[in-house]
Order: sequence, then C-alpha cells, then structure tokens
Amino acid sequence: MKTFFIRSILGIFFGSFLALLTILLVIHVGNNDVLDAAILSKNALGTVFCGWFFTVTPLLFENEKLTLPVQTALHFLSVTVLYFIAAFVIGWVPFTIKGFITMLCIFIVFYAIIWLSFYLYFKQQANKLNDELNQL
Repeated sequence: MKTFFIRSILGIFFGSFLALLTILLVIHVGNNDVLDAAILSKNALGTVFCGWFFTVTPLLFENEKLTLPVQTALHFLSVTVLYFIAAFVIGWVPFTIKGFITMLCIFIVFYAIIWLSFYLYFKQQANKLNDELNQL
C-alpha cells in the first residue's frame, strides 16, 4: 500500500508537470495569449490522471504470482482502457471508429516499443548479475 501511495503521488506530480509543460508550449509555440479555462482544466486533469495510472499500473509487474505474459496482458488492458476512456471524454481522440482504430494502432506501437525497451534492459541487468555471481 505504501508503494501504491508513493507511486500515486509521483504520478500525479509527473502528470502535473506534463500539463504545465504542455500549457507553456501552447502559449509560446502556438502564440496564444488567452486560454479557455474549461478546456485547460479538462486537459490538465486528464494529463494528471494519465500520469497517475501510468505510474501505478506497473505494479502489476511486481506481482510474482503472475507470469510475464499475464502481467503484460493485464497491464496493457488496464492502461488501454483507462487511456481511451480519458482520451474520449477529454477529446484527445475523436469518438469515431476511424479515430479509435488509428489511435489504437499508434498506442500499440508505442506500447510495444516501451515494453520491449524495458524487457531488454532488465534482461541485460539479469545477465550482468548472473555473470557477476558466476565469477564468485
């Protein structure tokens, strides 16, 4: 529970940082002097929510009772459902079949790249530790 709480706080802060960064980019790059408060609030809360669930859901990978494919499937399903609910409500993704399929394909590509990167990193770390143990 302590880990969940700490990760929740970190995710909320990270989402808040991304929201602020996005706002600053919209203001300075988009040359917008005035922002709509309702749109700003909705997008900021959505970014904070995404920051939270993207930092909390990896706890599934720490459950040693589950195999890696089950952990991955549960993680993928949870982040996909949560992201698309937020994205449709906020308006990040158009609420159409084409918009959903396009964004789902992009989401799967990014998910696969990030998952593979973490997998290869941790596999390398395990091999490094095993080599050090064999040298003892």
